[in-house]
Amino acid sequence: MRRQPAGPRRVKSVESHLRQTRIMAVLALLAFAGGVASDVTTDGFWGRHALLSGLVSSVIVVMLSVAVVNEVLERRRRQRWSILAQYVMSELVQNARMIWLGILDVAGLFSSTANQQESIDAGARIAHDTARLTAALRATIDDTERRALLHAEIALLSEQCDEMLGRWASVMLNSEAYAEILDRHVELAGDIAWIANLFDSSYPSPDARRQRRARSSPAIQIQPELSGEWLADRIVVVTQLAEKLDRGTLELALRIVPVEWWQARLGTDEAEAS
Repeated sequence: MRRQPAGPRRVKSVESHLRQTRIMAVLALLAFAGGVASDVTTDGFWGRHALLSGLVSSVIVVMLSVAVVNEVLERRRRQRWSILAQYVMSELVQNARMIWLGILDVAGLFSSTANQQESIDAGARIAHDTARLTAALRATIDDTERRALLHAEIALLSEQCDEMLGRWASVMLNSEAYAEILDRHVELAGDIAWIANLFDSSYPSPDARRQRRARSSPAIQIQPELSGEWLADRIVVVTQLAEKLDRGTLELALRIVPVEWWQARLGTDEAEAS
C-alpha cells in the first residue's frame, strides 16, 4: 500500500479538542469505578497485590488531576479572551467570506439581493456545486479580460489575508482552542498566496513589488507550469474551504459570546420592545 503523505495534526472539528480533557476525566473515573468493582468481585485481588494497586491508583489520580487542571486553565483562558476572540473570529469569517464571494462574483455566479441572508445561502450552495463552479472558472480563465479580473481579485485577497493574520495571529495563539481555528485559516491564506504568486509569475503584474515576490516564491518551483485546468480546480477547492470555514467559525464565535448577551449589553431588546 502507498503511504499517505503526512499533513498537519488536526482534529476533524475545530472545537472537538475542547472535549479531550473531559474524556480523560471520564476515563479516569471509569477506571476508578472499575477498580472498585473488580475488588469486590475478585475477592480482594487489589489487596493481595499492593504494588499493582498502588501504581494503578497513582495513574488514575494523575489522569484525573491533569484533566481537571487542564480544563480549569483552558476555560479561564477562553473566558478571559472571549470578547476579543469573538471579534477576531468575526474578522476571520469576514476574510473567508470575502474570498469565496469574491471568486463567485468574478466567475459570474453571485448576485446580491435585498435579502442578504438569502444571497449568502444561495452563494454557499453554488460554491459547493463543484461541476458548475469548475466550468465557470475555466471559462473565466480562458477569457483574457475576465482572467485579469480574477488575477486582481486573488492578489487583493492575498494581501488582505496577510494583513489580517499579521494583526491577529499572536492573539489567537494564547488559547489552544483558538490556535486550532487560526491554523485552518492560515491554510486558506497560504492557498490564496500560492495561487497569487503563480498568477503573478505566469502573468506578470506591473507592480514591481509583486514581481519580486513572485520570483522568490517556492510555488514556481513546485508548480512551474500554470495550466488553466489546474488553476480552476485549485480555486474551486479554495472556494469551498473558505465557505466551510466561514460557516464553521461563525457558529463557534456565536457560542463564545451569545447574541443575547450583546443584545442585553447594547439595549437592543428594549429598543425593539419600544
